[in-house]
Amino acid sequence: MVNLIVIAVVIGVIVFVIAAYNTFVRLKNLCDNAWSDVDVQLKRRYDLIPNLVNTVKGYASHERGVLENVTKARAEATAAKTPGEQSKAENMLTSALRQLFAVAENYPELKANTNFLDLQSNLSQIEGDIQNARRYYNAVVRDNNIKVESFPSNIIASIFGFKKREFFEMAEGERAVPKVEF
Repeated sequence: MVNLIVIAVVIGVIVFVIAAYNTFVRLKNLCDNAWSDVDVQLKRRYDLIPNLVNTVKGYASHERGVLENVTKARAEATAAKTPGEQSKAENMLTSALRQLFAVAENYPELKANTNFLDLQSNLSQIEGDIQNARRYYNAVVRDNNIKVESFPSNIIASIFGFKKREFFEMAEGERAVPKVEF
């Protein structure tokens, strides 16, 4: 009888370890996939920015500092490796884009330019897509981090090297999608 209890406990522990390990693998893959979705949206944004800068440059060539800030911020954002670095770079890029749109306010012919309006509309849509991808990524990271920190699954996480993930956060004051309408 004692042997059966020991065997049942050992089998239960093995089943728990397998289930916990598989959950960590699933969460790891979900986190990687969610980050990939964020990355795709960010690349769409980065691809749009040079066209936007060139359109504004044609009308506001003497606003060189603002245009250089956008270009520099875009370069830093594309070079970011971790979600933390990406968050910081994205916040700088959003700030630079806001300055660009503030400059554009001074040029009525630019505000009426069809190409500029189309780029502006596309950027607004992409900003919304980035927010959605970011929310999903952060939700998956939250689930992963809860599992990594919760007992007894934290023991399995430690044994197999599963770690907490970094959230893709926004800076204070950057909680809303930038308004890019004129």
